[in-house]
Amino acid sequence: MDDLDKRLVTLLRHQARSSISDLAVDLGVSRATVRARMERLEKSGDIVGYTVILRADAVDQAVRGIMLIEIEGHVSDRVIRALGGFSEVSEIHTTNGRWDLVVELRTSTLTDLDAVLRRIRLIPGITGSETNLLLATPRSTKAKL
Repeated sequence: MDDLDKRLVTLLRHQARSSISDLAVDLGVSRATVRARMERLEKSGDIVGYTVILRADAVDQAVRGIMLIEIEGHVSDRVIRALGGFSEVSEIHTTNGRWDLVVELRTSTLTDLDAVLRRIRLIPGITGSETNLLLATPRSTKAKL
């Protein structure tokens, strides 16, 4: 990705619904250039989709937690696929150190969080976990409101 691509991606992160014309004006290039860049970034897999980013309090999922997961052997892909089937899982990250995965969870109640934790711990290959509740988010770079 060159500088123009990076600037385009930054604009799309802040407002993915911007028109090609608006993006072209903001970047100081032609609409054809913006369209071609977007198509190339999509085709290469650098852009895999466009989405809506909601404020954490915009949906009725007041309980958020981070689950650290330890996996036995070489079953990471299988565990990640299984976790992808949980609607309560908002993000999955691989990591190094003691824990193999970091999973962000969102539920409506603590009871719901407890239930999903129990279900996740039953996934074959998970050997240990630790969960921390997220109490507040004083700063986030995911959405500029």
